[in-house]
Amino acid sequence: MEQINPNHLGRANSEARTVRDIIEPAKSISNEVSVKTALDEMHARAIDSSPVIDQRGELLGTVSKNKMNRNVGGLGHDPKTEPVEAHIEKDNVYCFEDQTIAEAEQMMLNAKIGEVLVVTREKLLVGTIYIEAIAQKKRWRKRLEPLKSCA
Repeated sequence: MEQINPNHLGRANSEARTVRDIIEPAKSISNEVSVKTALDEMHARAIDSSPVIDQRGELLGTVSKNKMNRNVGGLGHDPKTEPVEAHIEKDNVYCFEDQTIAEAEQMMLNAKIGEVLVVTREKLLVGTIYIEAIAQKKRWRKRLEPLKSCA
């Protein structure tokens, strides 16, 4: 998995807002369920992919509905007994909850993605952030700037 690293000083700017400020909850799938259970959960939530965590809540990667359907059904495996763990994609991009929003935004722009998973420094899944949420925060701050200059 790829991560965003702290700034060149080894820490986030204490005056900058952190990713923690814009995290949305993320529903995940346990690595111990079958492919069928994972597909059923994803179908019920109307999502195409999902983070996968272990018993501790550590992020292991993600699974994709399309890839599981192709790899399991296409190869004649039984989705009721096939473990989801065998289908986890581990090269996901993630960031840490204490990193700055600017760092997360830059990483998302570089990777050309609209969302990124957020973890603690111990890699426990916290949630997800969206590029649109970052853009909304910027628009909101710009609207407040004229008010601050009047004070």
